[in-house]
Amino acid sequence: MKSINTISVALVAFAFALFLTSFDNSPADVQYEFTSFTVVESIIPNGLGRSRIIHATEERDYREFTTVRTDENQKRNKSDRGEIRVKNFEETKILNFFNAVGIRFQNIAANDAVVNSKVSAMLNEGWELVSTNAGVESVGDKTDTEGIYITRFYFKRAK
Repeated sequence: MKSINTISVALVAFAFALFLTSFDNSPADVQYEFTSFTVVESIIPNGLGRSRIIHATEERDYREFTTVRTDENQKRNKSDRGEIRVKNFEETKILNFFNAVGIRFQNIAANDAVVNSKVSAMLNEGWELVSTNAGVESVGDKTDTEGIYITRFYFKRAK
C-alpha cells in the first residue's frame, strides 16, 4: 500500500510539472534586438591620436546593401556609401594610451572606468552583453609609432 501511495504522489508531481511547463514560452517565441558599440584606443604617442567610444544611434538594414553573388550573377555590389554611412552616433572621448614620455597607466585606468560605465548603463537599460571582439591595427616593427586597439561590445535584449 505504501509503494502505491509513493507511485501515486510521483505521478501527480510529474503531471503537475508537465502542466506548469506548458505555460513556458519557448525561446523561439522571443524576438531580440541587437546593438553594439566600439572602443577605439589610440597608441600614437604625444597625445596625437584620437580615442573614442562610438555607438550608432541610427539603424541600418543590411539587406538594403547586400548582393548575392552566384556563378550566374557576378555583378558587384553598387550600394551608395552615403546611404550606408551613419551620421547620428554617440561619440565619447577617452584617453590615448601614450603621452610624450611613454605609456600612461592612468589613461588606461580612466578608459576602463569610462567603458565600465557605458557597459553598466547598457545592462541597466535591459541589454545583455553577448560577446566582445578585439583587434589591433599596427605595423608592429621597430619603426612603428602608430596603431589602434579596437574592441566591439555586442548586446541583445528581448523586444
